[in-house]
Amino acid sequence: MLPREEQMLLSGPLPLHPAEPKYDVLFRLLLLGDSGVGKTCLLCRFTDNEFHPSHISTIGVDFKMKTLMIDGVKVRIQIWDTAGQERYQTITKQYYRRAQGIFLVYDITSERSFQHIMKWASDVDEYAPEKVQKILVGNKSDDGDKRQVATAQAHKLAESYGMDFFETSAYNNHNITECFTRLAEQVLAANKKDLDLLRMSITDELDLTALEDEEGIGGGAAADPGRSCWC
Repeated sequence: MLPREEQMLLSGPLPLHPAEPKYDVLFRLLLLGDSGVGKTCLLCRFTDNEFHPSHISTIGVDFKMKTLMIDGVKVRIQIWDTAGQERYQTITKQYYRRAQGIFLVYDITSERSFQHIMKWASDVDEYAPEKVQKILVGNKSDDGDKRQVATAQAHKLAESYGMDFFETSAYNNHNITECFTRLAEQVLAANKKDLDLLRMSITDELDLTALEDEEGIGGGAAADPGRSCWC
């Protein structure tokens, strides 16, 4: 059984406030990759501009929110941080089919984590929507002395999957905003037809997560802004 907090997050669509809209479009991004590659650090650096060197593995699924302005559209993104350990993958796979964008993250100092990207990509192909957008992320670029994965090698893999590729560092804030913004741009472009149609409605808002309510899973509440974040 899922913890009570996760049951609440899966219980219904995210609330919108038509009278005072705070964003034009809402969608979900998902961080996937082995445990320890730095997914939580990427998320905390992007949403809170914080970096915590201590490592406590994510248990199940957590998320944070951020709003971006892209091509005149106020985009609210809900970014889900998933546990990389195998024992949590039954839980995390429930979130694949509701994601509009996915980061496949590896650690440039870990050849093993890079090799596992193919497994994560295979899971995405099996469980995620057909038009989900994907980006390959090689994290910990600041630790070049311990590099085990060549940049050219990762570029080649990304090209084979038709993905963009970024090397990032949550430690020194390298390419963090760029990679999150790029995936948001791709998701927005992929869903532009839906956005244009719903913009003709009175509310002028689009909750892409609500488009999948018929599948039986909704989304929930805002993340606790005071919660400590560890990578």
